[in-house]
Amino acid sequence: MNFVGHEIEDFKVNAYQDGETTEVSKKDVLGKWSIFFFYPADFSFVCPTELEALQDKYEEFKQANADIYSVSEDTEFVHKAWAEASEKIGKIKYHMLADPAGKLARMFDVLDEDAGQAYRGVFIVDPDGIIQSYTINNMGIGRSADEILRTLQAAQFVREHGDRVCPANWKPGQDSIKPSLDLVGKL
Repeated sequence: MNFVGHEIEDFKVNAYQDGETTEVSKKDVLGKWSIFFFYPADFSFVCPTELEALQDKYEEFKQANADIYSVSEDTEFVHKAWAEASEKIGKIKYHMLADPAGKLARMFDVLDEDAGQAYRGVFIVDPDGIIQSYTINNMGIGRSADEILRTLQAAQFVREHGDRVCPANWKPGQDSIKPSLDLVGKL
């Protein structure tokens, strides 16, 4: 299924964030850009490296009016235990969503039903709740926080400048392209 251009469904889940348990719902993510970052499991191997890399870039995401929501099939209590046991996870300031029933993983179609774990999915959602970009990796393939941030920035640029597009490896401040018949075959 292609998710680009689709609005996320309504949801409400428990979460762990910086020593506290909370609830997060669709209404909480609207009005800003959101990164839904699915990973297979707490207390695992590739996952802490990814979550730490996102934390290292978290201020840049916040400066870009975006928040990060990591999601696994673990409960908020397991997230808390992991944060207390792991120095890398203990540094995380963004929401760690609890999805033990797999509702979010099914909504975003990243749940491996046999394993009971989510594939490594990244969904960039605009302030209106519309998915603008997504990637899904198999369990053992880690992701780049730098590329997620770059893709977010490109999605924001295209939303703001609807008549311009971003070429490969585009970063803020670099030249974009204004599609026209004059450019056909010249790029």
